This record gives sequence, C-alpha cells and structure tokens, in this order.
Amino acid sequence: MSQPTASAKLDSDQRSAFAASWLGWMLDAFDYFLIVLVYAEIGKDFGVSLERMAFLTTITLIMRPVGAYLFGIWADRVGRRLPLIVDVCFYSVVGFACAFAPNFTVLFILRLLYGIGMGGEWGLGAALTMEKVPRHRRGFFSGILQGGYSCGYLLASLAFLLVHSALGLSWRWLFALSILPALISLIIRTRVRESEVWETTRTKMNRSNTSIRQVFLNPKVLRRFIYLVLLMAAFNWMSHGTQDIYPTFLKSTEHGGAGLAATTASWIAVIYNIGAAVGCVIFGSLSDRWGRGRKGTIILGAALTLPIIPIFAFSQTAGWLCLGSALIQATTQGAWGAIPAHLNELSPNAIRGFYPGVTYQLGNLIAAFNLPIQQALSGHVGYPTAMAVTVGGAAIAVIVLTAFGRQAKAIDFSSDEPAELRSTG
Repeated sequence: MSQPTASAKLDSDQRSAFAASWLGWMLDAFDYFLIVLVYAEIGKDFGVSLERMAFLTTITLIMRPVGAYLFGIWADRVGRRLPLIVDVCFYSVVGFACAFAPNFTVLFILRLLYGIGMGGEWGLGAALTMEKVPRHRRGFFSGILQGGYSCGYLLASLAFLLVHSALGLSWRWLFALSILPALISLIIRTRVRESEVWETTRTKMNRSNTSIRQVFLNPKVLRRFIYLVLLMAAFNWMSHGTQDIYPTFLKSTEHGGAGLAATTASWIAVIYNIGAAVGCVIFGSLSDRWGRGRKGTIILGAALTLPIIPIFAFSQTAGWLCLGSALIQATTQGAWGAIPAHLNELSPNAIRGFYPGVTYQLGNLIAAFNLPIQQALSGHVGYPTAMAVTVGGAAIAVIVLTAFGRQAKAIDFSSDEPAELRSTG
C-alpha cells in the first residue's frame, strides 16, 4: 500500500472522511460551548450557583477519556468506520436529550454521557482523516480539521444570537439544534470506506501474533504516551483558559468583568472564533514546512500568545477586547492546528484508534477544572488576573514541553518500520 503523494487531490472517499470528521469536531465544540454561553441562564432556571454550574463542563471533560478509550480500542480491533457511526448516533441522541432536562441532576447525567460520546469522536475522526489524506499535506488538513472546533464555537455564538437574543427563546432550543449537524455527519460517514492503513496493520499483527497490549507496553511507546498526556494537559489548559470563562467575563459586572451586553459579547465571540479558525489553517499549513514540534509552529503559536494576554484580559473597551480575543485565539488555536497531525504521526499504527484520542482526552481531564478554578479565582483577584495567570502559565508549559519533545512529520504510515521508532527531532 502506498501513501498519496504530496500533490494528490482528495478523492471522494477522502473528502467524505475529512468532512465527517470536521463536522463531528465542530459539533463537539458547538455543544460544549452552548453550556459555556448559557450556564448562567441554566443555573438561574434550576436555582444552582455559577460555581456548581461550572462542573457541567468539568464532568464532560472528565468522561471524555472513557469514551476515547472504549471507542478507540474497539476501532483498533474492528476498524474505524463502525465505531464512528455508533459514536455519532450515541452523542446525537444524548445531546438532543439535554433540551428536555427537567433539573440540574438530569442535565449533569446527560453531560456525563455526552462526554463519553465526544471522547470517541475526536480521536477516531482525526485518526481516520490523517490515515487517508496525503502525508505531506497532513498539517494543512490538520489545521482545517482543528479549525472545526472554532467553527463550532462560532456556530454556537450565532445560534445564541438568533435563538436567545433575537427570538427570545430559552436555552433548551439551542440543544435541540445540535441534532442537525450530527445527522449530516452521520449521513456522510456512512459513505466512508474503511482505513487501508488499519486493514494492512491488522493483517501484519495477525501474521506476527502481536497484540495491542504488547505494542502499547513497548517502553518507548509508554514513555511517549505519558509525555503526550502532559503536553495535551498544557494545551487544553491554555485553550480552555482563553475560552471557557471569557463570555461570562465579557457580560459580568462583578469581579472586574467588562459589563458588556449579551449581544455585544456574542458578536465578540463570533469575531474571535473567526480569528481562531484562520489561525488553525495558517499555522497548520506552516507546520508542513517548518515542522510541528521543536522549532516548529506549536512553539511559535504559544510564544506569540504571551504578549497578547494584557490586551486580551485587561482591556477596558469592547473594541480592544475584541481585538485582543481575536489575536489570542489566532495564536493559541494556531498552535493547536498541528496537533491532529502531530499526535497521529507519533502514534503506532496498531493503536492509532485509541492512542491519540486517549492522550488528548487525558490531557483534557487534567485541565477539566480550569473553569471552576478560574471562576473561583475571579472572586478573589478578578476575572482579568485569573485569566492572565492561568493562560500565561499554560502557554509557557506548552513551549517547554514541546521543546523537549520530538516529531515525526509526514512519515509514511505504510512503512514496515515500527511507528514507535520513527521520530525525527
């Protein structure tokens, strides 16, 4: 089996795989940030404090590693296609059911289940996409794929403006809307063929009588797994630190909040998510030339984040806050643009179903308390300082960890050389 060349155009199967993964990742962000945008309103309806409401995002993040592991192991055993279809069906139903939650407890349980479903989506979707697209263009497609997350946040902001601000409808309608992109993703995904990389790898493993457990327990693979979990923790802390509490900060009149109208805050969210999507594509594309890791675009994006923090967190007017948030999203999400390619290229073929997804989601788990911590800190030092401290620390951690890591840019997944040994510095 040969990998597509750098100049090869995507065929219909590759386009379908990429489109379905992009839609799935977009829906993840759409649903996640619906909670971020309306958790104050939900808390008011259910009579629950903001500190307690913040744990709705935490429980979703906590359960994602469970979904990444369960669906990932299944995908490494039976292929990518069937687990992805089942996963889409599962999280679609659960996300839609959130619209009918009668109280906080039921909504909490539904968000827990949703976390399991979305935990499986990113890892499997990214693995299938990276196994199908031309290897010398993985960074470009990685950036677009990761940009789907920002587009999901953008869509959530627009939905909030339409449903909540313009039509005056309750937050429940927002969750009901989540079923539409999920169904589109499901329809597209049924047309995708199985990964040839998985089929070839599975045949080799059967011939050599090699198990998934044996591959994972290779000392180098295990050490790299732990390293990637720490890297993803820093990445997620940086990302969620700039995003999760920001809509609340923009609207709040307490603890140094900007005190903007809900509509103004939503339009700022629209603009900074455009910046995020653009940053993903630019930095992802550059990673094909400059590399992903050491001396590459990841460090560049994280480093550029640091000088933007004062504008992002401490500005006093809507215009400057809009500029600062758009710039910081372009850099932080720009650093993220190379991550789908980076994690999959550092993963052994035999365990690519769960390895990238679980490392990512375990990192998410470590960062799961970001919003509650920022919310608690804001009560003591104010929103601006709480955001500046958490984001700045996380960006520095991303730089340091990436500098000590390795990369395997544009490696050939069909090579007989074990993937755990293929890294280039």
